[in-house]
Amino acid sequence: MSRTILRGRDWITTQEWSREELETALSLAYDLKLKFAAGIPHEYLKGKTNFLLFYNPSLRTRNSFEAGMTQLGGHAHFLSPSTMYTPGTADHEEPDKLIKETKEDLSDTARVLSRYGHTISIRIFQDASAWVHGRGNAIVREYAKWADIPVINMECDLYHPCQGLADLMTIKEKLGTLEGKKVAITWAYSDKDRTIGVMHSAALLCTRFGMDVTVAHPKGYEFDDHVTKWCRENAQQFGGSYEVIDDMDEAFRDADVVIPKSWVSNDYVPPKNKKIDLQGARAMASKYKNWKCTEEKLQLCKNSGIYMHCAPIDRGNEVTDEVVDGPRSVVFDEAENRLHAQKAIMTLVMGGRP
Repeated sequence: MSRTILRGRDWITTQEWSREELETALSLAYDLKLKFAAGIPHEYLKGKTNFLLFYNPSLRTRNSFEAGMTQLGGHAHFLSPSTMYTPGTADHEEPDKLIKETKEDLSDTARVLSRYGHTISIRIFQDASAWVHGRGNAIVREYAKWADIPVINMECDLYHPCQGLADLMTIKEKLGTLEGKKVAITWAYSDKDRTIGVMHSAALLCTRFGMDVTVAHPKGYEFDDHVTKWCRENAQQFGGSYEVIDDMDEAFRDADVVIPKSWVSNDYVPPKNKKIDLQGARAMASKYKNWKCTEEKLQLCKNSGIYMHCAPIDRGNEVTDEVVDGPRSVVFDEAENRLHAQKAIMTLVMGGRP
């Protein structure tokens, strides 16, 4: 397909891109990875600027975006949101309602940056969005509404499409194909407070590419209803399957890929709960400390099965060191592929050319 079709497009959730468009992004990501390995210059975005708004800090996301823009010949401009627009307080019953902006109105920020550069990339969830589930995504979409340039979601409380594309890229590299592979996306215990966006995006992409997806979690850790609906529709359209169970061992059985990771139950945060109760969320999670990825559980997978995690990893809680540092772990390949997947997205939405 012509790359010009994707120029100017937002990258907020992969569900808003067609299967063909996603395949174009994957193909370009592999090409950029080869060029990087061979030392072949690929300054497709020379003279272009990507504004990076990090409401939440990051090791992999910030460094992969900044390095990626440099390799593409452009400039990544890191912005401290505290000096410009900050979300202010939240309406716990209406997460899409953005109120009490501080410093400068979001709509003004988006329009000003649109006059200065070529893309706005945003990372916002947890405390930065007042722990109101869905509010981080609403803020990303509000930027997209007012901006005249593409908006890239570097992770919100609902989705992490950059991680999702890197995961898909890694699975195909390691297993050779995507269709028909069994993927176990499971909750895992942690005493840290994390959002669900990574897992939403993993399930949405795997079901778009004909994979058999099993989501496993204890009661109270359900995916958002609209994400479950999309996953089922994806599976029906693209020939895979989608099921939800409450047994981690059963999800691992005969799996080609396992992705165990913690996320906070929405029962303890707004808008489902009237107030933020992270202490209660941790107490609930502590009941399921046996939901841990161990070498014994990994033996339930196929012999070629791989372990994946977006990182940071809660070693000792979510997973044992033996698994993370073992031969089936591909977590550092995943981290590497974030660079190449994001370079592909930036090139496509900014209209880069060889």
